[in-house]
Amino acid sequence: MQVQMMTDKDIESYFTTMLNWVDLPDLSPCHRGKVRDGYDLADGSRILVATDRLSVFDQVIGRIPFKGQVLNQTALFWFQHTTDIIANAVRAVIDPNVVVMERLKMIPVEVVVRAYMAGTSKTSLWTLYKNGGRFLYGHHFPADLRENHPLPHPVITPTTKSIGGKHDRPIAPANVVAAGFLDADRWEQIADAALRLFARGQEIARRRGLILVDTKYEFGLAPDGRLLVADEIHTPDSSRYWLAESYETRLAKGEKPENLDKDFARAWVADRCDPYRQPIPPLSPATMVEFARRYVHLYETITGETFVPPALDPPVIERVRANIKRYVAGKGIEGGVGGG
Repeated sequence: MQVQMMTDKDIESYFTTMLNWVDLPDLSPCHRGKVRDGYDLADGSRILVATDRLSVFDQVIGRIPFKGQVLNQTALFWFQHTTDIIANAVRAVIDPNVVVMERLKMIPVEVVVRAYMAGTSKTSLWTLYKNGGRFLYGHHFPADLRENHPLPHPVITPTTKSIGGKHDRPIAPANVVAAGFLDADRWEQIADAALRLFARGQEIARRRGLILVDTKYEFGLAPDGRLLVADEIHTPDSSRYWLAESYETRLAKGEKPENLDKDFARAWVADRCDPYRQPIPPLSPATMVEFARRYVHLYETITGETFVPPALDPPVIERVRANIKRYVAGKGIEGGVGGG
């Protein structure tokens, strides 16, 4: 049954099969991020499992049905449509929630491209701008910009991880080189790839009736020195999308654009607490159902494909474990190599 035809009760039946984490002792150690679990294999690859965990404001606040599958399949759609710009790290797709990636030496800078004065996080342009910032990420911004209005052109606003990798920290593009994170040639290569990826994302989103507002990219180096795009691209977790049809009308009325991304979760939290100072309340079943529908709607809008929900039996975690076990056995490789 298609998700849009499901009742709320139908979606609630998936609460028992949501993927929280995958423990695979034979492939330990696990590299557990906020949303993905990773396992390194001895052949130089990494198994990445997209779970149903929902992370906002650097905190995991719950799980959402179908979310991991949506993220994984949305990222794969974009990887397939950007290989002419830059190669990606995908080696194999072994499950709706699981890909095998080439293990990379990750670039210690997240490359965020923004085309609008928007955002809610501490590092977003609008948050910094409304607090008085005018020289942000190495760019000068005039004093008359308004929230959710377009910038003259897309800009790169990099962030780098603090100790422990818990929070993103703004850094000017020029300082990426000056601080020794990258040499000038490599940064130029990364910046060029990021802007071209973003332009492709805007182009495809526009054809689907969406505005790609901003997004982040992560890059890494293969053992032979090739630069590859990694992690995820243009997903609802890494990007901000607005509905193009209503954008101008809502802007004229002083209303926020209609979004189709994880910003609805950030807004839900911000309406109920200060996430940097107060506990985030638990998600209600109705909220989880609403969020699930939103994630699926974005997938279908972007890809033009109908989302196929998982079977309830076997549970997702059992299917994932079985597919990973089958892949590893078929390759004749062993896990547990350790390290990053």
